[in-house]
Amino acid sequence: MKRLLITGAGGFLGRHCLTALSNEEYDVHATSRRPPAASSTNRVSWHECDLLSPGACHNLVARLRPTHLLHLAWYAVPGSFWEAPENHEWVRASLELAKAFAENGGKRLVGAGTCAEYGLQSGECLERATPLSPQSLYAQSKVVTQQGIARLAEQSGISSAWARVFFLYGPYEDSRRVVPYVIRCLLSGHEALCSDANQVLDLLHVSDVASAIVAILNSDLHGPVNIGSGTAIRLNQALLEIGRQTSRSELLRLGARPSAAAPERIWANIGLLTTSTSWRPAVDLKEGLRQTIDWWKQFPDGMQTVARS
Repeated sequence: MKRLLITGAGGFLGRHCLTALSNEEYDVHATSRRPPAASSTNRVSWHECDLLSPGACHNLVARLRPTHLLHLAWYAVPGSFWEAPENHEWVRASLELAKAFAENGGKRLVGAGTCAEYGLQSGECLERATPLSPQSLYAQSKVVTQQGIARLAEQSGISSAWARVFFLYGPYEDSRRVVPYVIRCLLSGHEALCSDANQVLDLLHVSDVASAIVAILNSDLHGPVNIGSGTAIRLNQALLEIGRQTSRSELLRLGARPSAAAPERIWANIGLLTTSTSWRPAVDLKEGLRQTIDWWKQFPDGMQTVARS
């Protein structure tokens, strides 16, 4: 059986990837600094590991000797990750992890990138045509990591792909992000103070992102691969839909906070992914927001409630 090591498995995207992997033929080993008390699937072996600790990546990979690696772990604290110095540490750790994987018999590596590698004013993005224009330390660090892994793959002969994820939302998202912020405010009867939310973005439910990553893992795609809905939408349309579904539209205050001078305009061309695999988005925006609202009704305090349950 193929042995898969997945890093960052306890995070927002990672836990959904574990669900997407539950019917796949992998011996799944997951890392997290703080593994959950109870796994969402019985087929996962958890390993508590700080990948930033010197030697941790090499020791873990040498012990497990995975054939496949899904690397999701990164510093992602809302409001600070764009310019956080931790980005430098994650570049180093990610390349050390990839090197250890190649040296210990690894075959297939998929890393998680970001649409911000293109620059957030790029319009429709195609992997082989849209130039990279990373404006933040986070995005620059992701570019450096992808390029380093690509060089390693060429030199070592391993197979590698890079999942460029656009804007995801759904259950377990950090409550400081815009979609859960608005949902929680409206459900609790408080005003949601927002900008005009004129950004034109590509929103995709996290379960679809996870299934796309698994499709890439199972494919022979190489290099960057976009993961998105393939559809551009103004963010305020999504927020207005939250207002309709919660019947609290009067509490949504668009324009109450300053807006960026140049709103983001970026969405994915997903032709490479959809023509190379059988993957297609399964959850439309209206249904995805309904599922997300229902989750926040069940867990109004988010991950704190989940941890106690």
